[in-house]
Amino acid sequence: MTEIPPIRLAELTTLQTGAAPARMIDAETTEELVAVLQDVWASGDAWFVLGGGSNLFAGDTPFDGTVIRIRTSGIEELPSPHPGRIGLRAQAGHDWDALVAYAVERGYAGIEAMSGIPGTVGAAPVQNVGAYGQEIQETLVEVELLDEHTGEVVTTPAAELGLGFRTSVLKHHYGSVPERRAVILSVTLDLAVTGDAGRVVRGEQLRRALGLTTDDPVPLAWVRERILATRAAKGMLFDPADPDTHGAGSFFQNAIVPESVARTLPPECPRWPVTPDLDTVTVIPLDSYYGLVPKPEAPPSDVKVSAAWLIEHAGIRKGFRLPRSRAGVSTKHALALTNRGGATAGEIAELARFIQSRVHSEFGLVLQPEPVLVDVEL
Repeated sequence: MTEIPPIRLAELTTLQTGAAPARMIDAETTEELVAVLQDVWASGDAWFVLGGGSNLFAGDTPFDGTVIRIRTSGIEELPSPHPGRIGLRAQAGHDWDALVAYAVERGYAGIEAMSGIPGTVGAAPVQNVGAYGQEIQETLVEVELLDEHTGEVVTTPAAELGLGFRTSVLKHHYGSVPERRAVILSVTLDLAVTGDAGRVVRGEQLRRALGLTTDDPVPLAWVRERILATRAAKGMLFDPADPDTHGAGSFFQNAIVPESVARTLPPECPRWPVTPDLDTVTVIPLDSYYGLVPKPEAPPSDVKVSAAWLIEHAGIRKGFRLPRSRAGVSTKHALALTNRGGATAGEIAELARFIQSRVHSEFGLVLQPEPVLVDVEL
């Protein structure tokens, strides 16, 4: 591990805000990452880890603690217990899109729709990254992590991570602390081996994005190319010359609301049901069993509604900016807040609060930020 002169976080994040922290350390190997985390935890110093910097909104005042940059990399192929599949173990600091490219080039299917998502592999399970109906939880087997409570390295199955829509037990939600404080060291996925034959695309959301009308297999490379082109058109691929890409992706999460609340929204507001988990075990006392098993009743399903639609229909159009502000809504995507050049964290936070207030006033919903906020209040 190497302690380096602190670098302004504005130079290390895609939102381009943040002062230099008090201390910064680079961890190039897993052993170095474990050692520096254990040292910082023992000291009681404030800390956070930094990967690709694509999901961080840092404040204008210097962070009074240690920033640990995860610089580990590497991919290992593993046998899978399932026929026709293969395991991939990637180090936490490995670039996520580089992992997707690696899989696609070798004909390993299951993450191709997540092409172009910025950030590192270690950050992906923390918020259960996904795109176009494909999520990492569909292929995630386990993660290797360092637990802050015990200081030990443990292998944790995906089923114990509490994966949900853009969340897990490891995620630091705005206004709360993670259910489990730990840092991911490596991630293991289980992917289908399709080779050059391609794959039939089943998910309706992905089929719409790709414009597919038949069930013919399509090459993984073709899927990746189309997804990258779609993300680029929305300003979701970072380009130093394009201010529309100088953001943190989707700044607000799509709202998850009860079905009763969704019914109060205009019918044209896009929405998708969130499938509830049904208990498949029915226990009936013997003294009340008469030969009939009642049909299980599904509880009312929560509904995911489009935050981008809510923003635009609250009067916030693409390209919107507050007077004299250097922060603005992307001209390509209403859900992305961008740094138009030299914007402070205060300016971006002001725009975010204004959007929250407009959506709340119009629809009664409070949009929650998706990036991790450091020394910033909304």
